Amino acid sequence: MPLPHLDRPFDYLVPQALDAQARPGVRVKVRFAGQLVDGWLLERHDSSEHPRLAYLEKVVSPVPVLAAEVRRLARAVADRYAGSLADVLRLAVPPRHARVEKDFLARTGTGEPPTDPTTEPSEPADSSQPTASGEANQPSEPTEPSGSGGPEPGGWGDYPAGPALLRALAAGRAPRAVWSALPGEDWAARYATAVAATVAAGRGALVVVADGRDLDRLDAALTAILGPDRHVCLSAALGPARRYRAFLTARHHDAPVVIGTRAAMFAPVSRLGLVAIWDDGDDLHAEPRAPYPHAREVLLTRAHLDGAAALVGGYARTAEAQLLVETGWAREVVPTREVLRARAPAVAPTGDDPQLARDPGAATARLPSLAWTAAREALRAESPVLVQVPRRGYLPSVACDDCRTPARCPHCAGPLALPSAGGAPHCRWCARVAAAYACPHCHGRRLRASVTGARRTAEELGRAFPGVPVRTSGREEVLVEVPGGPGLVIATPGAEPVAAGGYGAVLLLDTWALLTRADLRAGEEALRRWAAAAALARPAAQGGRVVVVADGALAPVQALLRWDPAWFAARELAERRELGFPPAVRMASLTGAPEAVADLLAQARLPEQAQLLGPVPADGERERMLIRMPRARAAALAEALHVAAGVRSARKAADPVRLQIDPLAMF
Repeated sequence: MPLPHLDRPFDYLVPQALDAQARPGVRVKVRFAGQLVDGWLLERHDSSEHPRLAYLEKVVSPVPVLAAEVRRLARAVADRYAGSLADVLRLAVPPRHARVEKDFLARTGTGEPPTDPTTEPSEPADSSQPTASGEANQPSEPTEPSGSGGPEPGGWGDYPAGPALLRALAAGRAPRAVWSALPGEDWAARYATAVAATVAAGRGALVVVADGRDLDRLDAALTAILGPDRHVCLSAALGPARRYRAFLTARHHDAPVVIGTRAAMFAPVSRLGLVAIWDDGDDLHAEPRAPYPHAREVLLTRAHLDGAAALVGGYARTAEAQLLVETGWAREVVPTREVLRARAPAVAPTGDDPQLARDPGAATARLPSLAWTAAREALRAESPVLVQVPRRGYLPSVACDDCRTPARCPHCAGPLALPSAGGAPHCRWCARVAAAYACPHCHGRRLRASVTGARRTAEELGRAFPGVPVRTSGREEVLVEVPGGPGLVIATPGAEPVAAGGYGAVLLLDTWALLTRADLRAGEEALRRWAAAAALARPAAQGGRVVVVADGALAPVQALLRWDPAWFAARELAERRELGFPPAVRMASLTGAPEAVADLLAQARLPEQAQLLGPVPADGERERMLIRMPRARAAALAEALHVAAGVRSARKAADPVRLQIDPLAMF
């Protein structure tokens, strides 16, 4: 049951007629509080401590879709995030599709997976704590096994620890690595090579990516190296039937490898030997439904419980990944500086003192002369140019042209935007058209751009470079690839297409929009988005240039100039440790009506080390309270909050409280 005070197993008698079908892992229906409700059959026992038991009403399906190791993982995740097992199982097992299940039963008979000694929980390989706490442990190093044989390293040979990582996987060991990818790296091919080494050792692998584009790249790379029908793709975008069919294929152990978006983080994998995640800083990895787990934390927990290897990779590095390295839970896999210099593009800022001396207007210009020059030279060299713009649309934010007051909707006070050059301003919140807008301060009727979107940028650059093809990639249409000839590609972060042969120039505009966000991860997120775009440029030796319109003295810009995400991650982690922010500490967020938040805190028996921060206003009339706790006492904090939530649910408290552990956004 999802209610916190009912978060425990319940015993039922199995009637003789259902004995054969009532196996652990099947869906059932039972009577609970006088109603017929859905449930999972977790275990079978010969006796019960309770003298009077109701009977199991129905076995919905004979297919045991809930694997024992997934159930154990779900319980660990629920405890880590102060949630209920029912909520985690809702995320772990996709909704049933009767027709797909009927076809599956016709093909497999009972639907029971093949006998596998690892279907029952096994002892972990060591006692280390896998979540990004890294509290204590000796890492399983990616050192080479005895003998000189092993899989071909391929692109992993560009990293000193790369070949040893592959050999450890091929030997069936459990190395744990944080990988900083080179610019222009075919990360999907590298992951496919690591997966192939794991499969060669007779073990399975699970890889989670952020979105469908990355999933398609990884799908193609795995098909090329493993062959067809050796892996399954799991994604919520597949639709109910295809997703459930892929899930049943993985549950029946018909393929040793599962890849997917965050929907795959709980996927059943036989003899799990490797869990991997690409670009763990992407906010798409955070589940928006209770108990709000993060794919990285779930995968690291799986690595601990199943004794599997772990690989966390990306062009940038999060503070959570850096904590894994600094505590010794994982080893970093990074290139040498010589290889990096040969592969990286030339990166230049526009806001440092030397550039301002040459171009005084660079401090205020949206596209300074250095950026214009880089784009013009790349187009002359018959190369494409990528322009990254943080905002989509035409003019997503406008202001009064006379007094510069931001234009707000007269009905709901939402921000006004312009959809096109000849369009009327409309509200981004309520969608009302404000054709007769007049500034409430100076009564002016003319509007000017506060923020320029991707479509307006494409329009401006199209006029500046006549005859050059202009393409946009964003929310309305995301391009996967573009040709290698001359052309302009204007893309929002995360929607940058790959260019054949790489981009001759990459321009990073409106950097202030990322750097000035009121967010703990603003600098980290800015560097991650910049690095993802800059990685698509050609090496400097082939004319590749990256121009970032920002002051070169800023730490994220410095990290991009040197292509040193590890340095920035270490700096970020040190600052958060000094200020007491995640991941250096565990933080819980309570959001709700002021009375409800106060009631939950009154019921919670928090550990002595707990520090209360707030309350601060949240959206509407709600408020938010933060609780800070040392990582060593994180489990006690989660348990205390879960118990307090159970007390409120047992009393049928009217106002809910949103409880999150280590939320991405705290302010």
